[in-house]
Amino acid sequence: MNTPKFDIAVIGAGMAGLICAQELQKAGYSVVVLEKSRGVGGRMATRRVSGSRADHGVRYLEPTGTFLQQLIHNLKTKKNSPDAEPILQLWTDKIYQLTQPQGLPLPIPKNCYVAPQGMNSVGKFLAQDLEIWYSRRVQTMQPLAEKNWYLKLEVTNNAATEKPTEVMAKAVVLAIPTPQALMILEKPVAEIHPEFLSHLRFVEYDPCISVMAGYSLALQENLPEWRAIAFPNDDYLDWVGIDSSKRTYPTQPVFVIQSSAKFATTHLDTPDLQPVGKQLLEHTAQHLLPWLSAPEWLQVHPWGYAFCRQPLDVSCLTTELPLPLVGAGDWCGGNNIEGAFASGLAAANWLSHILQ
Repeated sequence: MNTPKFDIAVIGAGMAGLICAQELQKAGYSVVVLEKSRGVGGRMATRRVSGSRADHGVRYLEPTGTFLQQLIHNLKTKKNSPDAEPILQLWTDKIYQLTQPQGLPLPIPKNCYVAPQGMNSVGKFLAQDLEIWYSRRVQTMQPLAEKNWYLKLEVTNNAATEKPTEVMAKAVVLAIPTPQALMILEKPVAEIHPEFLSHLRFVEYDPCISVMAGYSLALQENLPEWRAIAFPNDDYLDWVGIDSSKRTYPTQPVFVIQSSAKFATTHLDTPDLQPVGKQLLEHTAQHLLPWLSAPEWLQVHPWGYAFCRQPLDVSCLTTELPLPLVGAGDWCGGNNIEGAFASGLAAANWLSHILQ
């Protein structure tokens, strides 16, 4: 069986990877997106639990820059299916902030847009018409004499056997966190220039632990008026959101609690995260609502690379040695979703110029 060949292979189906792939495909290039998980969106993640949805990654989109303003404007009218509601809608115009344990939450004006069907709806929209190989983790990439990268792929889900386990491309886009990129590129077979690797090693991340908790429908009447509270000075907490308030027809109260980087750094490698999640929930209950400590269900998700603490000051990281290779994401030129969007566009523009 012949190895499939594309103009460009994009590793990672988060914001930067999807934006980059769409732009390159529009420019006429053949593109394949390689994604290690079973879905798109990266940290724009939604989990379905007991008939409810919970956004356990990106909390909302805020029109803070040109690219996100345009995306939000488009998605307020777009639908993922004809009978669905618009992908995005305004959730709240303020986020509360609690700076002292015994203080009162103060409202901070902020227009927050969410997806009623879950934040991964944004990724699904951006993934339309793209060739995406799910459950494929890149193990190695090697430059070949005929000016192609050869990528060897690992199957991460045994049910996903329909796509190949190898691919060739003239150029590669690394739209994944830098530690994951280094796992591929530091292998000698990749023949990557040391300076490119040193730039990747410069980037640093903060972790986060997300807790999703569902409660009895009878407590729906006891929900507070606020939608979310940020905790800028707490050793345990960073954010508490009433996630079910994003849904048009919530089936039960659902809260998403996200930890501070300090708390996550301490507990990220704990083999069983359920007790860690309960500890975070009990701490939240002491601050806000006592009944939060007794959910009907509880799930915990660790994010090792939640927030880029130390990004590069370039819009994308590029090299033509040994073959065209470009890195993109929130670790380039910014540490937020706007930065990831801009980085994906910059990577596509650079490759279009190089491959002309």
